[in-house]
Amino acid sequence: MRWEIHESNRGTGLPLEGLRVLDFSRVLAGPLCAMIAGDLGADVVKVEGPDGDPVRALAPPRFGDDATYYLAVNRHRRNVVADLRDPTHVAAIIELVRQADAVVENYLPNQLAALDIDRLHEANPDCVWISVTPATSGGPVAAQPSFDLLAQARSGLMGVTGRGDGEPTKVGSPLADVVTGLYATIGLLTGLYARAVGRDARRFEAPLLESTMSALINQAQGYLSTGVNPRRLGNDHPSIAPYGPVSTSDGYVLLAVGTDGQYERLVAMLDDEALRSRTEWATNAARVADLEALRTALDAVFGTRPTDYWLERLAASGVPHGPIFDVAGAFTQPQIADGDFVGVMDTPAGPTKVMRSPLLIDGRRPPVRRGPRRLGEDTVELLGDLA
Repeated sequence: MRWEIHESNRGTGLPLEGLRVLDFSRVLAGPLCAMIAGDLGADVVKVEGPDGDPVRALAPPRFGDDATYYLAVNRHRRNVVADLRDPTHVAAIIELVRQADAVVENYLPNQLAALDIDRLHEANPDCVWISVTPATSGGPVAAQPSFDLLAQARSGLMGVTGRGDGEPTKVGSPLADVVTGLYATIGLLTGLYARAVGRDARRFEAPLLESTMSALINQAQGYLSTGVNPRRLGNDHPSIAPYGPVSTSDGYVLLAVGTDGQYERLVAMLDDEALRSRTEWATNAARVADLEALRTALDAVFGTRPTDYWLERLAASGVPHGPIFDVAGAFTQPQIADGDFVGVMDTPAGPTKVMRSPLLIDGRRPPVRRGPRRLGEDTVELLGDLA
């Protein structure tokens, strides 16, 4: 059966138009990779087992019958259901694999063996193959099921998140899955480029554990270079001060004072004699060393006025700063509310608002052309009648 490019992916002018991506992945990291390819113009087909992607049921919240979790990372693809234990279904899927430019999957090693996924790869060894794995293959935890929370815990990310006098804390969004999904996307795009220029780079692995550890960046490098184990600092930065929230009379303002010159401007703006007298705080190293006293002094000054007053004063000061929004506040700030980052997407339950791609291509944001599909909605179109 011929894999025809869907009409929504023709004439888009997007960079990946005409490329075919087959997505066997579930939950978040793999689907995010495939969705980004779809955002950039690829024709994506998602293959779900008879029970569907488990993220469909990760609710509340729901929008219609689907968990909003599923809606978040499954646009721009058609949806087919196939049982890879059924020879008839496998034969149909192999036909899609033979026509695919790239495949994304996140099977565990035991699933790869039980479903004989190697036969799919052997059907088209020239396609770019992206495997999202729990950890680098061959390692002691590579075969263990893993999820975002487990990766945050094992990677050390929770070890530097939260207050020092409290329990380790996960990041409030699935950062491990997102970082891994982005690395998987880098692999997919790199593989497509390598194939286009005749270089050998077809199989890429994006391991959840190591990808999450890569997000430690400066915290990890500090440990690797000095042997000093980073500690949980709450909202404080290990190397910069003041770099976090200060208390106002009715809330908080975030300061991100990255240079001594910026700190000098902050002191001038506050015009507080007690703060001005602490000349030893003129250098960042001294401020980091004396962080508790610095925080107390700043809270004393900022606590005399409400948040809006300080935001207005800071706006003209040249001091990096910002409000601290909840999710609703983030979406209602003018930068977002008055821009085009939020669009509308069709779903089985009707239209819903959605975040569009953050990328701009020649100054324009890729449109949301098609939303998520019902389970198996496109099976007959792409695979024929498998009954």
